[in-house]
Amino acid sequence: MTELLPLLLFAGAIVVLLMGYSVAFSLAGTGLLFAAIGTLTGHFDAVFLEAVPNRVFGVMNNEVLIAVPLFVFMGVMLEKSRIAEELLDTMAALFGTLRGGLGISVTLVGMLLAASTGIVGATVVTMGLLSLPTMLKRGYDPAVATGTICASGTLGQIIPPSIVLVLLGDVISSAYQQSQIDQGIFSPETVTVGDLFLGALIPGLLLVVAYIGYMVFVAITRPRAVPAIPEEELNQITNLWLRALKALVPPVVLIGLVLGSILGGFATPTEAASVGAVGAMGLAVMRRAFNLKTLNEVMRSTTQVSSMVFIILVGASIFSLVFRGYGGDDLVRDFLHDLPGGVFGAMAIVMLIVFLLGFFLDFIEITFVVVPIVAPILLSMGLDPVWLGVMLALNLQTSFLTPPFGFALFYLRGVAPEHVSTGQIYKGVVPFILIQLAMLALLAWQTGLATWLPTAVYG
Repeated sequence: MTELLPLLLFAGAIVVLLMGYSVAFSLAGTGLLFAAIGTLTGHFDAVFLEAVPNRVFGVMNNEVLIAVPLFVFMGVMLEKSRIAEELLDTMAALFGTLRGGLGISVTLVGMLLAASTGIVGATVVTMGLLSLPTMLKRGYDPAVATGTICASGTLGQIIPPSIVLVLLGDVISSAYQQSQIDQGIFSPETVTVGDLFLGALIPGLLLVVAYIGYMVFVAITRPRAVPAIPEEELNQITNLWLRALKALVPPVVLIGLVLGSILGGFATPTEAASVGAVGAMGLAVMRRAFNLKTLNEVMRSTTQVSSMVFIILVGASIFSLVFRGYGGDDLVRDFLHDLPGGVFGAMAIVMLIVFLLGFFLDFIEITFVVVPIVAPILLSMGLDPVWLGVMLALNLQTSFLTPPFGFALFYLRGVAPEHVSTGQIYKGVVPFILIQLAMLALLAWQTGLATWLPTAVYG
């Protein structure tokens, strides 16, 4: 019976979450309830809970996590300054003469927004509001249009500087050190958020290329599903290339400054995030969109998102301590080591579990609850930490798209016109889910796609 308690704890947390309660309080409440029951029955040592203040204080002192509110501020400020709207209009005009050109422009803008905001919900909603009506008006198949928007919006999960990668990088770094100490290595190597950013760059860009390739394939095989914009309409647009430069150069320069300073070793992710936040305000000033009202809205949104992240981290810390106190770590370790197929079988099961949990939980909960449990075990089995982090990020991105519970689908459903059915949205994302799974398989086969660039840059 004792061995079942960690599983009951995990199942209890899932049940409470499905009942609609707040994630942070569901994790902390379930953990404390099981800790109280275990203490009364003699199955749990309450000493484990004495580590909670240290965990919370550790979160407060973690310089890497300061990057989260700064990147959120940067993303929200860029959203409020209407840069996304100008990018979409300009890219649509550039590619509009091609069949599938609107879909290609949405993908490219999704990539740029991913690199500048990293907030999936905001990107999907923004592009849904701005581009979906235009695509439908131009005669695009609703399934193709909605699928493209959902898939492009989730690029913020994998293309740096991504909040997902910042959080994963911090968790993977701690797990990597723990796994080395468990193996008797007391001068452990480190892995940084910058390593993860570099590792995710090539897979993320390959994913963009694959999305565009699919759009070209649809344009060839089903041209009526992705018609071009009439030339006479495009001819009415004057100074197109000048408009394109004005729309593209500022966000690209900002992205270059943020990413370049991290990847070049000139700044930590937190320092680069502060550069991004100041740069986003600068762009808002240039566009005459910066005022006290905008600043108030941006700060309010940043505070809400950041508070959500950190209160979930506190709840997850309590949950993981109780899980560890019940011997859950040993149970998971024995289970993964006993699987047929060795490290391949263990990795496959973990990826499947993360994929399924992505239907019900946000990436923050999975990152703070599941990854700290399984990552040290997988890393002690010889897996590369950067490759593992990128695989997990790509997997979480896939679960964001997968019906019936993919979060990106709900975001788009909330802003899509009523005549666009939920079934059409589900149908539209299927090809992109297959592309994502193919990319996961490719990354599993060619691990160098994630590990080559960090090794080449940092040696």
